[in-house]
Amino acid sequence: MSSRIPFYFLISLLVVVGIALSWFRHDVYGVPWVPGETSQVWDVEARIQFTASGDAVKLSMAAPQTQQGFTLVDETASSLGYGIAYLSTDHGRRTEWSIRQANGPQVLYYKSQFLVDPKANFQDTAPIEEKTVNVTFDGPQQLAAQSLLDQARKHSADNTTLTRELIKQFTDGENQNASLLLNNLKKERAISKLLSLEGIHNKVVGALWLEDGRRRQSVQAMIEIWDQDKWVLFNPETGEQGKPENLLIWDDSNVSLLDVVGGKNSQILFSMIAQDISPSQATAKKVVTDDLLNFSIHSLPIAEQSMFKTIMLIPIGALIVVFLRIIIGLKTSGTFMPVLIAVAFVQTQLITGIVGFLLIVGTGLIIRGYLSRLNLLLVARISAVIIAVIMIISVFTVVAFKIGLNEGLSITFFPMIILSWTVERMSILWEEEGWKEVATQGGGSLLTAVLIYIAMTNVYVEHLTFNFIGLQLVVLAVILMLGNYTGYRLTELRRFKPLAED
Repeated sequence: MSSRIPFYFLISLLVVVGIALSWFRHDVYGVPWVPGETSQVWDVEARIQFTASGDAVKLSMAAPQTQQGFTLVDETASSLGYGIAYLSTDHGRRTEWSIRQANGPQVLYYKSQFLVDPKANFQDTAPIEEKTVNVTFDGPQQLAAQSLLDQARKHSADNTTLTRELIKQFTDGENQNASLLLNNLKKERAISKLLSLEGIHNKVVGALWLEDGRRRQSVQAMIEIWDQDKWVLFNPETGEQGKPENLLIWDDSNVSLLDVVGGKNSQILFSMIAQDISPSQATAKKVVTDDLLNFSIHSLPIAEQSMFKTIMLIPIGALIVVFLRIIIGLKTSGTFMPVLIAVAFVQTQLITGIVGFLLIVGTGLIIRGYLSRLNLLLVARISAVIIAVIMIISVFTVVAFKIGLNEGLSITFFPMIILSWTVERMSILWEEEGWKEVATQGGGSLLTAVLIYIAMTNVYVEHLTFNFIGLQLVVLAVILMLGNYTGYRLTELRRFKPLAED
């Protein structure tokens, strides 16, 4: 008999390394053990798309910086073959990409990381010009502009209140003077021009509303005015004054968000995701690209990070299956089919998922029962079952849509191949063991999938699995230990009940 020392050494090594990696991430990077314990960090990614004309390309994008409520703790830019530079100009920070020759569709990425920090260390930069630039309007627009300013002066006491009154006039759909200016100008540009005409330093800035998991978002134009010693932000759509907590100013250059030379059809969209870390550790994070953070899931694009949030939960489902089968003795149809069904439940919600699973498997068994009478070969029979399952899902989805059950549309998230094999296995089991064994294994699979769903949707489990990859090694060690168990299962102990009664 071979020695078990190497096996126990492997188990111990996995546990120690997993715990060490998790503790390192908590201690060095300040990621909390429980969600919502400390501060938030926002990963905001800009995706730039354009079509290169075949010549040299130079692209300049307004880059964000530390501001009220947010501290910039990291930034990276990536695009194969391009030179990248971070510049400080008279109009603020900018990121530049350049290449000697490029042709066809191009995609560039810029990723920044902001710590939610009420005590962010920043200073408002005063306007460079001593006086505002002279602004004039043409013809009737000049009279409309003067009328708007006269009305705003009557109801204001300083620059801040005058700006607020101007925005009120532009939000009034019946104001003819404002409507006249909006024929040729966007609302924020019209307000900015009026403020300049009044001699008030101002600029148009681009802002982002921070929402966890948000993708393909565009910047929203807002107005900032210089009031004695600070910039005051206004929302030109609502007139709201001040900077909300979930608003990030991305472009404060008052020049342009994106300039492309050597390309056309440019577009910039933003994705964002939030994670929890310790504020005290976040301010000390390295900003160079060879930081350990760049080798973690958080270095991936935002869309891929969202995908990994689900993938990292699968080992937890596997652990539950191993425990229920080896220790409890619960019978399931297939080894890890319940895990995949539980993943589908996460997408469809629990009740909808259970109903859909029962309908698909039940109908599939009826069709499979007919196929068994045709004495088909295994490959042909399985292929026929797969096609039948696809048709069942399609029919149920269309029927659900027609009768107004929008929840039924999510039934397409079920893994079709796994369901087909489940129908095949249960059909064979019915023929060999009877309907009771089918009910036992089918019920066990469904119960296991529900338990896995409960674990996967737990906020603490989601937080730990996504933020502490080292815990996956601990889960692996526990699974290996359970796989070494050769004793009685709990469901088998009922055989000894007569002895206990005696």
